[in-house]
Amino acid sequence: METYNTAKIIKILQDSPQILITPQILREYTGVNSESTLYRLITDLVTNEILCKLERGKYYLNDDRVDDFVRANILYSPSYISFETALNHYSILSQFPYESTSATPKKSKSKQLDGKLYSYVHIKKSLFWGYSKEGNSLLAEPEKALLDQLYICSKGLKGHSIDEYDYEQLNVKKFWKYAKSFPQTTGFQKLLEKVKSVLN
Repeated sequence: METYNTAKIIKILQDSPQILITPQILREYTGVNSESTLYRLITDLVTNEILCKLERGKYYLNDDRVDDFVRANILYSPSYISFETALNHYSILSQFPYESTSATPKKSKSKQLDGKLYSYVHIKKSLFWGYSKEGNSLLAEPEKALLDQLYICSKGLKGHSIDEYDYEQLNVKKFWKYAKSFPQTTGFQKLLEKVKSVLN
């Protein structure tokens, strides 16, 4: 039966840049080839709280590199934190959202993890930009998060709180520049006019 050194493997994982761990990645890092041994190793690492299970075949390292935003990113990829969650993060929206919301070019989906709801809203591939890496997570810039929100509101997928937003964190010039890249539907333009009246 193939054996392994748990302490050595834990050190390898903690020193690696990898946060999302799959059986394939674990096999590459450890050299364990036997399926049964690999399964036993994963069970050991989960039991000892070195790994946390996301879903079948997906685990993440239980260390301080992994926060709620990182979990959202790796639970459904590609995606970036946007909409109410990003707006709350930037203090543009004071109301704390009960779910974590992200943008994805894949189909819309909701997932549950440790009692928290993670929602992923489909946006066109041509709109999958305007985010950057903050720590270990991908997060929309304030201007893009607001535009993402307005865009899906214009499609009737969410309500808006234009009068309740705090626009202090917004780079107004960048906001209007980014706005030009969105489909200029009647509904979207109406919401932009409302934002304009508040900013003025």
